[in-house]
Amino acid sequence: MSCIAVIDFETTGLSPAMGDRATEVAIVLVENGCVVDRFQSLMNAGIHIPAFITSLTGISNAMVAAAPDADTVMLAASRFVGNTPMVAHNASFDRRFWQAELTRAHLQASQPFACTMLVSRRLYPQASSHKLGVLVDYHHLPRAGRAHRALADAEMAASLLGQIQHDLRTRHRVGKPDHALLMSLQRCAKPAVSALMAKYASV
Repeated sequence: MSCIAVIDFETTGLSPAMGDRATEVAIVLVENGCVVDRFQSLMNAGIHIPAFITSLTGISNAMVAAAPDADTVMLAASRFVGNTPMVAHNASFDRRFWQAELTRAHLQASQPFACTMLVSRRLYPQASSHKLGVLVDYHHLPRAGRAHRALADAEMAASLLGQIQHDLRTRHRVGKPDHALLMSLQRCAKPAVSALMAKYASV
């Protein structure tokens, strides 16, 4: 099974379109269900971090003041990922910041993103919530550290991805639960999930 890059950003707010910037990025490379490499860095985007964000993430203005500038970090992150397809929990959020920060650094952001939150909504509709922490507890997966720090959240999203791939293999008889299947599944209307699984079960 090909490699997948699981990413998480911590940021100053919800949207780069509103002027928000990344403060930390972490990427976990997963191959055949195992973590094979990690990348993590705070980043200095030259923007003030609001007090409520520091309270949520633990990332302070002093911490990012001592961090590498955003362009340097994103260049290293881009080289780390290469052309590897990407996964995130609530991927629309992380994809926006990935694209915005790479664009600022004059770098390409062509990697396709799959979303463990959307896939979980289709596979585990009975879960009380599809927030990352709730799903980690639902599947009895290990907590990787403080929530709302990029590496801990990326590690937990990688564990959730492993659970999803395991369940696709064992419950749905999918021989190759790869990134392409995740992309198809997240776009699939909920009533059509069973038919999609039946199609891939024969692959």
